[in-house]
Amino acid sequence: MNPTVDIIFKYFPNLSEKQREQFTQLADVYPFWNNQINVVSRKDIESLYLHHVLHSLGIAKFVTEFTAGTRILDVGTGGGFPGIPLAILFPTVQFHLVDSIGKKIKVVREVAAAIGLENVEADHIRAEELDYKYDFVVSRAVTRLGDFTPWIRNKFEKKDKNGIPNGILYLKGGDLKEEIKESRLKAELHPLSSYFTEDFFETKYVVYIPM
Repeated sequence: MNPTVDIIFKYFPNLSEKQREQFTQLADVYPFWNNQINVVSRKDIESLYLHHVLHSLGIAKFVTEFTAGTRILDVGTGGGFPGIPLAILFPTVQFHLVDSIGKKIKVVREVAAAIGLENVEADHIRAEELDYKYDFVVSRAVTRLGDFTPWIRNKFEKKDKNGIPNGILYLKGGDLKEEIKESRLKAELHPLSSYFTEDFFETKYVVYIPM
């Protein structure tokens, strides 16, 4: 039995009516676009809320709140994860979703438009080609941390305006000790199993790297 949108409401009970509606709409919008442009595996689309939406919101369980006007870059967003679920949850935060594959960005734009998200900008571009500065960079297991960091090292605002210093919030699973050691980054591991009880999250983390 695959979880419905109720799993989101369970962990985020204080959503506005608009946010509840936007999360609910994802159940129709994603399968529709996924049939045309495959951004989530056919088998996995049935687990949309558990494997993609709730997983993305693990970042929100760690940070809990962003200051209004915070700018967040989602690198290698694919079909819009973690950016779109986070944009629903934080309507006063600006999200820039980028991917090197144009058809995936088409899906992101269509999903954002369909559910009325006004705080999302999506571009077909590589992260290293961007000239903008951000408070945080989020991503979901795009590559190894040591390879990822050079793409975005110079993309951060110098001034912090949130409860934690500006940096990377990276969703990744498995045994990450070797990867972190190899990257020589000062990384904090925050297990998603601290926030969510489902087995899926047992070996998954938010990796926070202050920059």
